Amino acid sequence: MIAETGGTKGVSLKTVFRFLGPGFLITVGFIDPGNWATNIEGGSEFGYELLWVVTVSTAMLIVIQHMAAKLDIATGKSLAVNIREYFSGPVSALLGVTIVLACVATDVAELLGGAIGFNLLFGMPLWMGALVTVLFEVFLIVSQRYHRLEAIIIGFLGIISVCYLIELGLVGPDWQTLAPAVVVPRVNRSSIYIAMAILGAVVMPHNIFLHSNVIHSRKWGLTEQEKMDHLRYEKIDTTAAMILGWVINSAMIVVAAAVFARHHVAVTSIEQAAATLKPLAGPLAGLLFAIALVFAGVGSSVTSSMAEVNVITGFLGKPEDSRTWLYRISTFVTAIPSFLIIVSSMDTFRILIFSQVVLSVQLPFTLIPLLILSRDKKLMGRFRSGTVEFVAALAISAVVIGLNGYLFYSTIAGEG
Repeated sequence: MIAETGGTKGVSLKTVFRFLGPGFLITVGFIDPGNWATNIEGGSEFGYELLWVVTVSTAMLIVIQHMAAKLDIATGKSLAVNIREYFSGPVSALLGVTIVLACVATDVAELLGGAIGFNLLFGMPLWMGALVTVLFEVFLIVSQRYHRLEAIIIGFLGIISVCYLIELGLVGPDWQTLAPAVVVPRVNRSSIYIAMAILGAVVMPHNIFLHSNVIHSRKWGLTEQEKMDHLRYEKIDTTAAMILGWVINSAMIVVAAAVFARHHVAVTSIEQAAATLKPLAGPLAGLLFAIALVFAGVGSSVTSSMAEVNVITGFLGKPEDSRTWLYRISTFVTAIPSFLIIVSSMDTFRILIFSQVVLSVQLPFTLIPLLILSRDKKLMGRFRSGTVEFVAALAISAVVIGLNGYLFYSTIAGEG
């Protein structure tokens, strides 16, 4: 067995299991109800065609989330705090506003998803389901210690995973057709909007900020060797967690394609998807769908609020102290627009998908500062991004910005 923080280059299996956790919190964040909406529409309308977007998005995610975690390991500060201290006041303020807006869009997805899940399981009105989701969220964050909260969220992730694995067995997908779609890109004007939404639902701005903060939970000291050990185990945690997220997101599209696209059913809401799933795939599939949605809504709303607290306190230069009023207010303040949307009886399915596009549009405002910070030798020291990592991250940012441009072009052309 290799020493946990010694100078050797090996990996301790015991320490790997002790370190697993922060990456899986991020995974819960990108299998949230917004993913459900985009994956259901993508699978029902385009079959297996957009599976490659999940694959590419996950590959991007591994690179980006690792860089975010490394920033904290190197500096001892989250991305929000680093941005505030590194950039000028106006630039920092602009970036802070964009990420707060992204957090609002995230809360729209999380709370609506939880509300729909409670409606499907218990017949609650949407406003009541959203309220219950918020109450669970606040209770879990305020009353639990971090490591206990982490264990609870990972438990939620396990339940969601089991539900979807069972559903895969129930629907009987066409494995021969879907296999190449996992890696072969196909996109056109009709599918670009959903492809962008899937991208925004996987590479989520608030998750980048969250990962740079929750990595604090594994404190191994301040020496460079201890930081290197920390980074080694972080890579394992991040990669394993992101791969699990890729499996679950892909399963969502596969189930939608195997059930709805196969029967030429146009899905316009998550509620319709659940109702249609029962006669086409059986009542067990419908029940599993609702259970997984509840846990996805509650779990992702918790991680979303954790990110919001860090973003708000970090950009305001305040301590992230659960005893302060700022901390307590930050846990739910961005949920207010979600309630307004639910009360106004807007098309929740369209709003869910649009919220994911908002996240994708915000991504450059998170990625570019992360790249600048990660490449700064004075700030990062020996942990500065190498050429390969930096070029990969730069390419990812270029792809995201390019897809955004194509999205706007397609939208304008379509309206014209």
